[in-house]
Amino acid sequence: MEFSETLSYLLSLGHETLAMKLGLRNTELLLEALGNPHHSFASVQIAGTNGKGSAAAMLDSICRQADLRTGLFTSPHLISITERIKIAGFDISTDEFAKLGTQVRTVAEGLVAQGTLQSLPTFFEHVTAIALLAFKDAAVDIAILETGLGGRLDATTMAGAGIVAITPIALDHQEYLGATLAEIAAEKAAIIRPGTTAIIAAQEQEAREVIQRHATECGVTPSISDYQTSIEAATADGRFTVTIQTEGERYESVRIGLRGRHQIENAATALRTAEALNQQGWKIPRTAIVDGIATAQHPGRLELIGGYLVDGAHNPSAAQTLLEYFNEFVNPPVTLVFGAMRDKNLVEMAAILFPAAAKLVLTQANNPRSASAEELEEIARALDINNVLVTHSISEALTKANEVTSSSGLICITGSLYLLGEARALMNASAFSL
Repeated sequence: MEFSETLSYLLSLGHETLAMKLGLRNTELLLEALGNPHHSFASVQIAGTNGKGSAAAMLDSICRQADLRTGLFTSPHLISITERIKIAGFDISTDEFAKLGTQVRTVAEGLVAQGTLQSLPTFFEHVTAIALLAFKDAAVDIAILETGLGGRLDATTMAGAGIVAITPIALDHQEYLGATLAEIAAEKAAIIRPGTTAIIAAQEQEAREVIQRHATECGVTPSISDYQTSIEAATADGRFTVTIQTEGERYESVRIGLRGRHQIENAATALRTAEALNQQGWKIPRTAIVDGIATAQHPGRLELIGGYLVDGAHNPSAAQTLLEYFNEFVNPPVTLVFGAMRDKNLVEMAAILFPAAAKLVLTQANNPRSASAEELEEIARALDINNVLVTHSISEALTKANEVTSSSGLICITGSLYLLGEARALMNASAFSL
């Protein structure tokens, strides 16, 4: 298949969330038929509600600074599906993606034809297999895998990572993972298995107790409270310099390349995971850890592009983090361009963010899960929010936002990574450069 055919085939399997089937058996059988590519390299798996992609990006950057050949698997993508699979810091090529996609499709269809599988693996299961094959073919030293959703039944868990990390857990995807923080934490804690090394970010007590209990049942002593952080300085746009004290090392003047106070915790998680790699025989010097955190990039997370601030805050916890960034680093007025998925807690997200906007431009991504602009408008009305503009595409939303924003104002696009992807594509085409 050509790249376009590969993409069409993957999309025909259904939307990666709406058509999702949690479970490991399909992935296990698919990987076995592909020769178990994940047995060819070491891997780290990172789960959590917020920050797992940022922590994965930082760890990848750290390892590359140490001259390790890395594979990085994250989701979702913003513009091209090839963004999900990086080798040595670069997106996989469309040709390579198509080649491996064809291989995975052929094997998957063969498994269905012979009755080994009852149905084709899902979109995410296919892409996970493509990533693991790519990492084998590229002879990576280590793969860093961001969990797609949950952990216990996520396809990335089949890689059997020897080191796992869990970033802060909050309420999200309750329809799949459970209604309470404890239930969600149990799904994510399940990536801890006997024999693994577990690095845990700061957690709410309810989540922490679940993680600790599961780790104990697995005979694992997780690294939870054995570090301290202190702030040395912060730039005007929210990049922090910190000291991080772990159980055995002190790292002073660590500049965090990603914006926002919340990235301090993610940096500490990445740093402690790098220390765990060293304890297993990898050679990652202190300079690589410090430089890796400073140079890490993760698009769509408090990212400034051509005068816009774009942030993929897609649940109440992430919305609160964005609001805190506004309060600390943004001078009003803010024009908020907002669109989100209807299966999110829209009322709570709106209650957090909408009052911070001098102008509110509501819109919707081109995605079957998107809440309509009219649904969002009803929520804004219920919250007694004024100065609301309703649009039906990100292009229209950006046009309106530019019309109503003064030269001293800031336009922030948020609510969904899918929306951000459409916005970034327009910005790359220079259609909406400020």
